[in-house]
Amino acid sequence: MTTDFDIVIAGGGLNGPALALALADAGLSVAVADARPAEARAGDAFDGRAYALALASQRLLAALGLWPELARHAQEIRRVEATQGVPGSGPGPFGLHFDGAEIEEGRLGYMLEDRFLYRALLAAMAGRVTHLPGVSVTGQQPEAAAIRSTLSDGRALVSRLLVGADGRQSGVARRAGIKRLGRDYGQIALVAAVDHDLPHQGTAHQFFMPGGPLAILPLPGNRSSIVWSEPEASAREIMALSDAQFLEVLRPRFGDFLGEIRLAGPRFCYPLNLTLAERYVAPRVALVGDAAHGVHPVAGQGLNLGLRDVAALAEVLVAARRRGEDIGTDPVLARYQDWRRPDATLLALGMDGVNTLFSNGNPLLRAAREIGMGLVDALPPLRRGFMRQAAGLSLEPMPRLLTGRPL
Repeated sequence: MTTDFDIVIAGGGLNGPALALALADAGLSVAVADARPAEARAGDAFDGRAYALALASQRLLAALGLWPELARHAQEIRRVEATQGVPGSGPGPFGLHFDGAEIEEGRLGYMLEDRFLYRALLAAMAGRVTHLPGVSVTGQQPEAAAIRSTLSDGRALVSRLLVGADGRQSGVARRAGIKRLGRDYGQIALVAAVDHDLPHQGTAHQFFMPGGPLAILPLPGNRSSIVWSEPEASAREIMALSDAQFLEVLRPRFGDFLGEIRLAGPRFCYPLNLTLAERYVAPRVALVGDAAHGVHPVAGQGLNLGLRDVAALAEVLVAARRRGEDIGTDPVLARYQDWRRPDATLLALGMDGVNTLFSNGNPLLRAAREIGMGLVDALPPLRRGFMRQAAGLSLEPMPRLLTGRPL
């Protein structure tokens, strides 16, 4: 059957373009339907949105040829401090202290702003991938040897495979009959960036508060990104405050260890929930990123989980093509699902458990949590194991792209 492309990807956020580049570099023809106009996120203005990139994710970006440009905008994460606390009291006496010097890589990951990562992906797609900004996939019909995707502008594209990289409310998954499991956390994440007087030394902080965790993540210069989870009612009240009032509420939680703080850009918020697709594949369909697993941001692993999907799916599809297989058939797609679903589900449920365990003020649980964190911190082999897991270095088998090697 004549096809327009080998693969059509619904979703032009981050995972979709990364997958498109990996596949295009291996000789497959790819189109990306991106619902937002290209210029919507490619501007020069700083807006505070940033990602914690695991070392494995950074290596994938290097394999795609993006890291030389991105490196000058990235901030190394050299240490992570995770402690309990209540507003105004400072951190508790016990916590987890992860130092990148304890692992051979010498660092735990990087912080990178959304605008730089998206811009690099957008530039790299030019000439390598058919990028369709301002259109979305609105319909799909699998056929014997292909799948027909209908676009919002009325066009139809025929491909061997349709990939859903279209987020937690994935239309591709819904139309494929893939059901979802999950729950609402009753929390909203408040996201912003702050400038501070003192240097952060490349240290990321995770404060576990009764209402939800507060992550303070280092950006280049004396600036940090915050991801602050609060119960819904409280979060809405805080978001309605002026910038000055917002800072007054934040300061007792943030503390004074970095000196005076000031907002460095706009504030964002989004509701938090857990949503897991029951399957990652359907006839001529595969899901990646939040379309497959939307997780709590407590460990900053959402994008990293998506890039693990990208690396695994790209490797499965390229290997199948080189063997002469039809890349959209059930046996090929089952290899991807079997590779990714156990790891992603385990991590998603683990983050769910951490948020549930720590987002309360029960004094008995607080004492037990501090003892547990103190024990982990006192055992170097266990501590290093946690660090390698967070850095994405303990996957078995490890996809080639996550080791920095092209397909």
